[in-house]
Amino acid sequence: MNDQPRDPLLLDHEADGIKELDNNLPRWWVWLFYLSIAFAVFYMAYYHVFRKGDLQISAFDKEWAIGEKIKSDAIGKFEANLTSLTPSKDPDVLAQGLQTYTTSCAPCHRPDGGGQVGPNLCDDYWGHGSNYVDTVKTIITGVPEKGMLTWRGVLKPSEIQSVASYIFTLRGTSPPNPKPREDQAPKDTGPNPFE
Repeated sequence: MNDQPRDPLLLDHEADGIKELDNNLPRWWVWLFYLSIAFAVFYMAYYHVFRKGDLQISAFDKEWAIGEKIKSDAIGKFEANLTSLTPSKDPDVLAQGLQTYTTSCAPCHRPDGGGQVGPNLCDDYWGHGSNYVDTVKTIITGVPEKGMLTWRGVLKPSEIQSVASYIFTLRGTSPPNPKPREDQAPKDTGPNPFE
């Protein structure tokens, strides 16, 4: 039998030679534990029982609605000033337009603008109006019946203007093997519906 006095802080059991020390937790840790329990009860009552606060999905939906309103207001202001728009000649704007065109437009209109699924953008026979404002309007509203989706709310107004400016630089170029012309020759398209 072991005659050594027993340490009062050691418990009677051991596992693999390891003995457990019966030591009180620090008071600050115990109070922190109690506060976390109180917070959990308060949180559950506030958000789930009494429904005073928004859950994550409700908060997201509200923030999303605010963001959509900001986008809608920006595009509305942009559309209100369409008649005063002219194509930009700024190299930075045209570079941004080329980037947007390459990622969003080239799959249907080809990188050189010669037309593939979408029409040829290099000739003077455009089915939805041949001036710059018509191009901007077509980008905004799209042509769903022909497969072109609307870019309203997808592209920022500055991106729409830059890609339309870039497309305007394609006019008169001669890509190899262009898509045949549209059946509508250039003409005055009348008053702009956004005026």
